[in-house]
Amino acid sequence: MKEGIRLGLALCGSYCTYEKALAAAERLSRECELTAIMSETAAATDSRFGRAEDFIRRLEEITGREVIRTIPQAERVGPGKLFDVLVIAPCTGNTMAKLASGITDSAVTMAAKAHLRNDRPVVIGFSTNDALSGSAPAIAALLNRRNYYFVPFGQDDPQGKPRSMAADFSQIESAVDAALEGRQVQPLLLR
Repeated sequence: MKEGIRLGLALCGSYCTYEKALAAAERLSRECELTAIMSETAAATDSRFGRAEDFIRRLEEITGREVIRTIPQAERVGPGKLFDVLVIAPCTGNTMAKLASGITDSAVTMAAKAHLRNDRPVVIGFSTNDALSGSAPAIAALLNRRNYYFVPFGQDDPQGKPRSMAADFSQIESAVDAALEGRQVQPLLLR
């Protein structure tokens, strides 16, 4: 990855993947100018995986910047051309459906909309229990949409959750590099 890339890292409510997202943020912060974004729900919800305020604090320590948490804050992404690339990881099935339908009702969806207006790449690292059912149409729509790229993904628990899939967060950097070149990193599907 080229140094000095301005990267937005947006987190949605797939709380079970936050440790992987934070590890990715730490790696990315060594090479990129990193800004974190959280959906309002993610920024306000404590779960069995941790307290929202603790995740916010950790992200702010990693990035050295305040986490973007509101639609008005995220709207500045477009006019300010704040990022070269926007990574949404974890991206929930709910957020993918909203992106596929053009719905802008959170800091994350507003950041994506504002970023896309500059014809710049959005990289999706999703984690959803219904990837092979309810979320499949949104995944397919975004795979066919200009400026959307995916972190390689696969089934995360085929026996216990047969329709669930998740991105391999260790491949975010290669997905970003490819997206900045206008191509989808391959292979997309993991075994």
